[in-house]
Amino acid sequence: MKRLIAANWKMNLAPHEAGLLVRRLETKLAPHPQTEVVICPPAIDIFPLAKDLDRTKLKLGAQNIHFADDGPYTGEISAPMLKGLADYVLVGHSERRAMGEDDKTIAKKLAAAVRNNLTPILCVGETLTERQHNLSHKVVVDQLTAAVHELTAADVSSLVVAYEPVWSIDHHDGHAPVHATPDEIRFAFTAIRTTLEELFGEEGIGNLRQLYGGSADPDHCRAYLEMPHVDGLLVGTASLNYESFAKIVKTAQSLA
Repeated sequence: MKRLIAANWKMNLAPHEAGLLVRRLETKLAPHPQTEVVICPPAIDIFPLAKDLDRTKLKLGAQNIHFADDGPYTGEISAPMLKGLADYVLVGHSERRAMGEDDKTIAKKLAAAVRNNLTPILCVGETLTERQHNLSHKVVVDQLTAAVHELTAADVSSLVVAYEPVWSIDHHDGHAPVHATPDEIRFAFTAIRTTLEELFGEEGIGNLRQLYGGSADPDHCRAYLEMPHVDGLLVGTASLNYESFAKIVKTAQSLA
């Protein structure tokens, strides 16, 4: 199974800046048969990037979609609009959840992605308060269970699930990111596999890939990538620096 390194640029980089970063990144990377690299830029960057992207090295993902395929939803972008442009889409990122996205909406977005042949990267993870109250396992299982309830085993079999402990993410609020230790996060990857297997059987985890997404950087990525059941990373801040992100990708390639 291919490793997956995904970059979430969040709300950064105008189209000309995005194009420059990608061109620089492409010079640093070589195609690798066992590693996929996905860039998830702001929606406004997807079309210009798609025209010139070296798809032997990089694929595109969206940061969000609407759950409807079309309709009166001003300012939204649907999954069908991304056909031929993006291959992946983030669903349920902690920042979207913090802005009010609930489990029901996330489940509908996940179904929309699958329906339109986009590979969803479903994000689950607990906040600091939830962790302090020993709710980490429950939160991960509950978020996952709620998200997949509209899907079949065949749908779920190609799912990517990113565990992102919210307490470890760099939010640019002046606090340094917290680099979780493998022992602190190991439970999540077992819980995700176990939950999907209980819900959908062996078929449900046939091609499951799990990512870790908590302030991964070049200095800490190897420890996460060497963990059991961790198939890649969802990289935030470090992906905005092409040299740092290239180092992370090369580490993944070296372990593939």
